[in-house]
Formats: sequence, C-alpha cells, structure tokens
Amino acid sequence: MQEAVRIKRATYHLYTFTASKLISTFGSSVYAFGISLYVLALTGSAASFAINLICSILPRSLLAPFAGYAADKYSKKAIVILSQLASMLAVAGLLVFGLTNGLSLTAIYTTTALLSVSSMFTGVTFSSSIANLIDPDRIQRAMGFNQSAISIAAIGGPVVGGILFGFVSMNVFLGIQVAAYAIAVLLESTMNFRLFTARAENAAGEMKKTMLTEMKEGFSYLKSNRVIMVIVTTAIGINFFFSSLMIGLPFIAVQQLRVEATHFGMIEAMIAVGMLAASIYFSVSKEVKFPLQFAKRGILAMSVLLAGMGVPLVIGMSYAAAVVYFLLLMLVFGITNVCVNTPIGVMMQKDVEEEYRGRVFGILESMAMAMMPLGYLLFGLLYDLVPAEYIVGASSLCLIALTSYLMRPSVLEEAHPELQKAILNNPETL
Repeated sequence: MQEAVRIKRATYHLYTFTASKLISTFGSSVYAFGISLYVLALTGSAASFAINLICSILPRSLLAPFAGYAADKYSKKAIVILSQLASMLAVAGLLVFGLTNGLSLTAIYTTTALLSVSSMFTGVTFSSSIANLIDPDRIQRAMGFNQSAISIAAIGGPVVGGILFGFVSMNVFLGIQVAAYAIAVLLESTMNFRLFTARAENAAGEMKKTMLTEMKEGFSYLKSNRVIMVIVTTAIGINFFFSSLMIGLPFIAVQQLRVEATHFGMIEAMIAVGMLAASIYFSVSKEVKFPLQFAKRGILAMSVLLAGMGVPLVIGMSYAAAVVYFLLLMLVFGITNVCVNTPIGVMMQKDVEEEYRGRVFGILESMAMAMMPLGYLLFGLLYDLVPAEYIVGASSLCLIALTSYLMRPSVLEEAHPELQKAILNNPETL
C-alpha cells in the first residue's frame, strides 16, 4: 500500500476510533450511572450498590491477561467487534428479560459482570491496536483523542444517565444503550487493524504453543524489559495509593467539611474537566521528548495534590473557601492525570514489541484493577481509625518515595539514552 494512502487511511482511523470510543464509553458511563440509580431505588441498600460495583471490577482484574493473550494471538478486529457485540447482546438480554419477567438484582448483576468482561476485551485490544491503526507521528494525538472521549463520557455520562433515568422507562434506557453499541460496531467494522502492522500472519510454530506457554512468555517479556516493568510497577503503586483519594475525597469533603451534594458533584466533575483540557492540549501539541521523565514529574505533582486534600482540615477554611479550594485541586489533579497517562501510553505503544503488546496491556490492566478493591478496603478501614489528613499525607509520601526509587536517574537514562546529553547541556533537565 502506498504511504500516502496509508496516511489517509490512518486519518480516517483517528476520527473513527475516537467516535467509536466516545460512543461506547459514553454508553457505558450512562449505563453505569443509570443502573446504579435503579439498584439504589429498587433496594435502598448501599450493600446492593457495592455488589454491583464488585461485579464490574472483579471480572476485569481476573480475565484481563486472557484478553491480552487473545489480542496477541487472534485478529484484533474480530475481538473488538465480537466483544462489542457481546456488550450489545448483554444489554439486549437484560432488556428482553425485563420486558418478560421484570428486572431483578440477579439479572442486573449478571449483565454488569458480562459487560465488564466484554468491555475489558474491547479496551485491552484497542489499547494494543493504536500503533497498528495510526501512523507513529500521530500516536500522541490518538492518545489525546482517546483521553478526550473518556473525559467527555465521565462528564456527560452521569448527566445524561440522570436525565434518562428521570424521564424515560428503564426499558427505553436499555434500548438506547443497545443502539449505541450497534453504532460502535458499525464504525469498528470499517477499520483496518493491520494498517501499520510489522507482523506476518500467525506462523506455524506459534500455532503449536499452548495458551499457558504464550502467557508465560508475556510475563517473561515484561520482566526482561526493565523500563516497561517500571511503568507497570509504578501504575500498580499509583492505583493503590490513589485509592486513598477515591475514598478520602467524599469522606473529607462531605463527611468532615459538610460540603453539599450539589457542590461535591461539581468538585468531582472538575477532575474530568481537567482531563479534557489536558487531552485537547496533547492532541494538538508536539510529542513529549522524554515521556518517562515527564510522567515522573506528573506523578510527583499528583502526590503533592493528594497531600493537599488534608490542608482544609489542618488550617481551617470557610465553607466557600473549601469548595473553591477543592474545585481547583481536582481540576489540577485531572490535568496531571493526563500528563502521566498520555506520554506513558505513547511510549508503550512504540516501545513494546507488537507481538507482546496485548499481553503487556492485559497484565497492566489486571494488576492495576486488582489494587483498587484492596486499596478501597484498606483505606476505607483507615479513615474510620486515623485522622484523614494523616492518611493522605502518608500516602503522598509513600508514592513520592516509590516513584523516586522506581524512576531513578539510571532508569530514566536507560529509557531515554539521549537524556544524558540533554543533562550535560542543561543540568536542570532532571
């Protein structure tokens, strides 16, 4: 294929991928919010809500390595389309069940678990496919668009979900979700997932390997690549320690500072607003020259912001000052979040060998997701026993220490050999 034709096709992928991601992510966000409201309205039980959350998280953490294996072994396009169809059929099944028997908690939990698995297969496969769909020079733009879609879904999903939940029946609500998944499937069916591939079709030798052997090879590749291993380990640490923010933000703001629900909703929304602003910036800016170093600075900044959550408890603030403070804090947090994820995402797309990319992303998803329930449980208990400002302060210090060690200068130089020359020319580079 001529290069000009491939670039034109990649441009099509750039916008089709973004539209597909926006539709499916927005649909998932609307479903998650609406079904959560329905569960609470049906049962009035926080425990029922928590079970639905567990049904969403647990399957992802257990099955992500298998999704990565499938992405490396089989047709990425087929996996994406089949998993999106599975999402559509899961919601359609819940709709049919609701029309014939009425919705039940068991049906909702089952659908949530099925959606978790299917969307995880879609997400891992898409993550490992970006470098196959988009030319190398525009991978950062694709990652920026991807983050923008996620941010728009995070902002608009609850709003649309709340409106639909209030004005239409649950059956109409589910029907809209089915239509959204169907549109995403149609868009993805037009994409060429081998446009920029460097791999040949499955070789005979590869076909003889068992799934267990190939998954072990994925772990071995990860352990042999020091820089990628550092990224995965740091991601696990970030997810664990930032569980203290996810639990601590509502506890500090609502429970201790008595922030009203409306104002707290605005505070949470500022994270997505910050992510959207930063995503737009990365989609139009030049590629980051030293992504691992850039991400390190972003993580350290996020660590300071984490500690900053305890400031209103220490110095005392008026209600208005506390609300404004948290609005700005979460806005900056959203910005720094993308400043970490986007450069690292671009780096992994380019540095991880294509034949292992799916398994590496699958392992990353599995380990990162597994830390969330553990972190929620631990910090949920700690906030009942220890002053909140001590918890966020200690979490911040631990994350700073972990990042400083894992992303020490020798690792940065290994990731970016040209960094040493930059340091000599400008000692402030590090």
